[in-house]
Amino acid sequence: MIIMQKNPDDLAVDPATPRRLADHPTAIAARARGPAVAEPLTLAAVRALALAAGADDAGVVALDHPDLAEEVPHVRRAMADARSLVAIVVRMHPDNVQSPQRSVANVEFHRASHDVDEIAHKLAVALAARGHRAINPAMAFPMEMAEFPGRTWVVSHKRVAVAAQLGRMGLHRSVIHPRFGSFIVLGTVITSAAIAGETAPLTYDPCVSCKLCVAACPVGAIEPDGAFRFSACYDHNYREFMTGFGDFVEEVADSKDRHELRRRVSQSETASMWQSLAFRPSYKAAYCLAVCPAGEDIIGRFLRDRAGHLRDTVKPLTERVETVYVVAGSDAQAHVAKRFPHKHVRVVRSSLRPASARAFFRAIPLTFQRGPARGWKATFHFDLAGADAVQATVRIDDGQLAVQDGLVGDADIVVRTDGNVWLEIATKVRNPVLAVLTGKLKVRGDRALLGKFAACFPR
Repeated sequence: MIIMQKNPDDLAVDPATPRRLADHPTAIAARARGPAVAEPLTLAAVRALALAAGADDAGVVALDHPDLAEEVPHVRRAMADARSLVAIVVRMHPDNVQSPQRSVANVEFHRASHDVDEIAHKLAVALAARGHRAINPAMAFPMEMAEFPGRTWVVSHKRVAVAAQLGRMGLHRSVIHPRFGSFIVLGTVITSAAIAGETAPLTYDPCVSCKLCVAACPVGAIEPDGAFRFSACYDHNYREFMTGFGDFVEEVADSKDRHELRRRVSQSETASMWQSLAFRPSYKAAYCLAVCPAGEDIIGRFLRDRAGHLRDTVKPLTERVETVYVVAGSDAQAHVAKRFPHKHVRVVRSSLRPASARAFFRAIPLTFQRGPARGWKATFHFDLAGADAVQATVRIDDGQLAVQDGLVGDADIVVRTDGNVWLEIATKVRNPVLAVLTGKLKVRGDRALLGKFAACFPR
């Protein structure tokens, strides 16, 4: 082992070193050069810079755009003097994304993602060379994982792209570009520049309402009426990301020996997790993008031969024999059994795990299951005290959910406990029956409703 030691002579101060900053050579040189003059920037100029850096399309939007209000504090945290956002579009090769061999599709996702980061970096440097501060947050990873399981991304690339008129959000909750369709990845450059000009408004929705994304999703995350089962998509498609990996580690921890672990986790699943760690995380589906025919450059074949599109693109994905990851008792589990009985169901724990009672109520719209909520209605009041105090009203009405801050209206059931106790109950760390018996959990009203409530948020 080599131990680096400082030589005492290295710590000595050169007596010739100026003691005043104003007399330092670098300060003198900077004064001689004069202040940097920032070039005025226009939309056309910035877009040309983005295209020269390799983007397939680009747009600009001011940070004070009303649709970006939620982004402002997060963007300012990354760059205090931010004024504008440049949205970048990089096209993917459709044939790769449509392949039923997921390795082919995943390489395409990662290639395009890498390109976005490189292009955004080049654009940020180009803007800086013109006298404007600029940063390029990652297209996907790395993220601010110290904030997990809360918001880990610096800026929502989808939200920025839509505000910059580069597309519209589709049923599948991805941006559809008017020309390239769903076969795109997005990036954002944040800059201190005030950019003159506005992108021409996109006057139509590129989505063609074919609902093939609804038909192709293996977990039924996209419902025909437009509702989105966020947790179903998250638990399956992102199985080898973040908390999916955490659940895998818990399987290892819960196994008493290698033989039990082998029963819990197949060799192929272990190998796939290793590959995701060693290379990059593997998406398990993204079929909603693969089958989407929207976009001027994409739709031609679909218009000419819809039967061929179904045969050659949709069916290889829907008929694919694969493992589908679902939470027990979820709508996704019921969907796979009904729609795709040939696919193998692997029951896992929910990937969406709140870190606080307050976070629990923010997250329940993402984990709500409409199936167990159909055919009944009730209003729940939650009055949680302690360091994690929160008051919330939850209404369930025949498959519909509404959550409000505070105790609103009349309740069918009132739940009072400490916030931390409720979080332990909600995450199955604490037994609710024992909590009632020991006085930790107080319930007024029809206690049977708590069981119905829990069934709507399986873990």
